[in-house]
Amino acid sequence: MKEYLGILIIILLSSLVAILIVGISYFLGERKPKKVKLLPYECGMTTIGPSRRRISVKYYIFAMLFLIFDIEVLFMYPWAVITKDLKLFGFVEMFIFIVILLIGYFYVWRKGALEWE
Repeated sequence: MKEYLGILIIILLSSLVAILIVGISYFLGERKPKKVKLLPYECGMTTIGPSRRRISVKYYIFAMLFLIFDIEVLFMYPWAVITKDLKLFGFVEMFIFIVILLIGYFYVWRKGALEWE
């Protein structure tokens, strides 16, 4: 257990510093809400119309699909670097991976999740 004593001390000290910084800012910080502070702010411009508006669920679905396929394509880079070392096994594994991605892509396409109306 002696080996973990240093880690425990670092965790305790960092927690103490974090609590101390938050506590000092709480006691010394200015808390005077003004009308200007409570207004929504975006890009330095005054908002026109309601600041809270409804966004279609399709926007979020499209964004999640983009992230999923983008991250999956990211897995191809390490494979491309060591493709000569993996030989036929690596090629077959990556072919299966790409086929699974294409099946998912065509499924999403058929469901109409990529339609932007």
